[in-house]
Amino acid sequence: MLCFCLPIAVMDTNKMVINLALFGRTQSGKSSAGNILLGSTEFYSSFSPCAVTEDCSLGRSCYLHSFMRRAGQEVTLQVQVLDTPGYPHSKLSTEQVKQELKKALKHHFGREGLHLALLVQRADMPFCGQETSYTAQLMQELLGRAWKNYTAVLFTHAEKIEEAGFSENEYLCEASDTLLTLLNSVQQRYVFQYKKANSFNEQRMKILERIVEFIRENHYQVLTFK
Repeated sequence: MLCFCLPIAVMDTNKMVINLALFGRTQSGKSSAGNILLGSTEFYSSFSPCAVTEDCSLGRSCYLHSFMRRAGQEVTLQVQVLDTPGYPHSKLSTEQVKQELKKALKHHFGREGLHLALLVQRADMPFCGQETSYTAQLMQELLGRAWKNYTAVLFTHAEKIEEAGFSENEYLCEASDTLLTLLNSVQQRYVFQYKKANSFNEQRMKILERIVEFIRENHYQVLTFK
């Protein structure tokens, strides 16, 4: 059962904990994205011809002091990220992946709640028609009918867009109807992640600021799992 509530964590004016979960295809860059969000190497990530992540795991960031101001006071932010197996998986069946995801969501966010699901999509890979229906079906099964209100798209490998001479806006203008339909369904909540060694911290802060803005627009509501 899913329900919506305002978590206790955001009621503390001096500290805020945001809970995120990463979903997406195998080799889409979920674990790497999770490491950027956490500012660490919590999740194992490498190029591989087969799926790397087989189990769900939760990572916690260090405290980010003075991340933002709210009600005239500086707020310290902590990020919790759930890394998950991709789909289709080279070692697990679709049903095994679903069961692993459901179990982890209930275990880690059953009480505290999930602020935002990040649907990870490689910017340098096409998003095909059949993926929309499968993705929507999976997200609805995991998060319930309100999944669109608690989901954003995270584009990884966005540096490939720059290398091809596109801006983000130009990339989206050239995107397939399938991808545009997905972005419209999640109310244009998306963020691009660039893999640049010399701007790691800058990238992290930009992505977290945008994610917190999505959460704020959703009035800090969460999905809980019972």
